[in-house]
Amino acid sequence: MKTPKILFAIALSLFACRQASETKGNEHVDNHFPIFFPVVKDTSYHTDYIADVHSLQHVEIRSRIGGYIEGIYVDEGQDVKKGQLLFSLTSQGYKEELMKAKAQHKSAVAEAKKAEMNYYNAKLLADKEVIANTEVEMAKAELEAMNAQVERARSQMVSAQLALSYTQIKAPFNGVINRIPNKKGSLIDEGTLLTTLSDNREMFAYFNMSEREFLEFWTYHNGPLKDIDVELILANNRKHTTKGYVETMEGEVAKETGTIAFRARFKNPENTLKHGASGKIRMTKRLKDALIIPQKSTFEIQDQTYVFVLDSVDKVHMQSVIPKYRLPHLYVIDKGLSLHDRVIYE
Repeated sequence: MKTPKILFAIALSLFACRQASETKGNEHVDNHFPIFFPVVKDTSYHTDYIADVHSLQHVEIRSRIGGYIEGIYVDEGQDVKKGQLLFSLTSQGYKEELMKAKAQHKSAVAEAKKAEMNYYNAKLLADKEVIANTEVEMAKAELEAMNAQVERARSQMVSAQLALSYTQIKAPFNGVINRIPNKKGSLIDEGTLLTTLSDNREMFAYFNMSEREFLEFWTYHNGPLKDIDVELILANNRKHTTKGYVETMEGEVAKETGTIAFRARFKNPENTLKHGASGKIRMTKRLKDALIIPQKSTFEIQDQTYVFVLDSVDKVHMQSVIPKYRLPHLYVIDKGLSLHDRVIYE
């Protein structure tokens, strides 16, 4: 924030201006008030938005088949590599099914070879006019039926191999193992949740901005979204160690809330951020040629903001103003004052 420089500039304007005396009708009140001129400065301010933190990848590891958990090869909170074995299920039944499927495939292949030999023999005999062509067509049909049996047996063998592979559950990517609800020996059904896996090397932070704020933001920002640096304020009100950037935003305003969603991205070198964490996105916005006055020079009446100003004959008048932004100890004024107005400081 540039607030200290602005306060210093306002302080200079106070010393540069003379003091004012208040006049009420014909009565002169012997009170002296310091006055100042509003200051125009380039400044910045920040806005915080509630954010939800998500891992770069976060998936549920579920069983594709039913059975007993035979082995658990990782622990909760452990880092794992892609392809590393996590769980194994009882596999004996699936091994037997695979052996049966292989035997059926082998038998079907043998029957297909036999039918193929019968077909070629029938063709030779038909060429010598020993048998009718109808016998050849029948042999051909039998060969096609046997080839279909081979394909069916091959499909069953592949399915059995796939089912057997499902007895070993491996990590789909590098990440951290989370809670393991079922222990070794547990009987599980198809689709049972075994654990979740999170890739926390980088994190996403999702936050929403109102339509009005978005329009103001889009007005002053002309470059790509990735040029916008943002900070993540953690639940303990401390800043995350690295700054992030706005990666993308949604293409529509939510009708229910009147907001548009943004996604920021942060590196997580110290593994501080976890999936499901909460925090606040702090976005710094810069203001050019902002008209600034101290907050202590204002007062409110029925939700309206006012200041005391001096006219050309040094009489005090109430002046309505419309603040645009609130900075620490300062207001950025949208309407109601100019550079040449003399405002009572306090």
